[in-house]
Amino acid sequence: MFNKTTMTLKKLFPFIIILVLLSACKDEAQPLEFETHYIDTAYEANITAAYDTAKTDNAQSAAINKNIEDAILQTVNSSENATSLEALLKNFNADYLKFKSDYPEVSEPIWELNIETELTYQSPEVITLAISTYEFKGGAHGNDQITLLNIDPKTGKNLAIDAIINDQKGFTDLAKSEFIAAIEKNDDNTSIENYFFGKPFQLPKNIGFSDEGLILIYNVYEVASYDLGYTEFMISFEKAEPFLKRH
Repeated sequence: MFNKTTMTLKKLFPFIIILVLLSACKDEAQPLEFETHYIDTAYEANITAAYDTAKTDNAQSAAINKNIEDAILQTVNSSENATSLEALLKNFNADYLKFKSDYPEVSEPIWELNIETELTYQSPEVITLAISTYEFKGGAHGNDQITLLNIDPKTGKNLAIDAIINDQKGFTDLAKSEFIAAIEKNDDNTSIENYFFGKPFQLPKNIGFSDEGLILIYNVYEVASYDLGYTEFMISFEKAEPFLKRH
């Protein structure tokens, strides 16, 4: 009897291990999947919008999608405060129609609003989304900007810079040296003073992740002149690692 029971337990033990492993795999958080959502409503103004949204139907994805939409709303100037992207697009078109009605003699080109996002990085600790917005309401040129949105995939909340960088002074020193190296590589005789108008180096408002490392972007007018457009450089993970709380 003793030997028979021992043999039965030996046969059952591997199956118990398999069940435990399967249960652990099931409980482990799966990477979020994203899909591109298009708004193709016909407007009098030239309006296009294509942005990423988390596919899973749960509170986590809902929080992420709300943060993405809110971040997009903040990049566009409108006469009214919109609470959704579709409302914002309608407001932009309404502003254009009102302008045409108020100034029928003005032969400005058609207004434009183009919104696009790109998922630049995804890990269990952080998701980075780049939001590109181009807005034209007549005049010599339109306004374009890029916003880097960092999100905690576990909570769906936005991550401030101090939730990513553990030593901002040390990281600023590193970023300054990498910035100088980047402009020297361009070899256009532009010094760091030309970018910051004689003021000390400062980190950009937009810092996010890519598969190669950290992306740092200065939008138009944030540094340098309009002619130079936006300024972008990268810091590899190898160099940035000592200053990162997560990646």
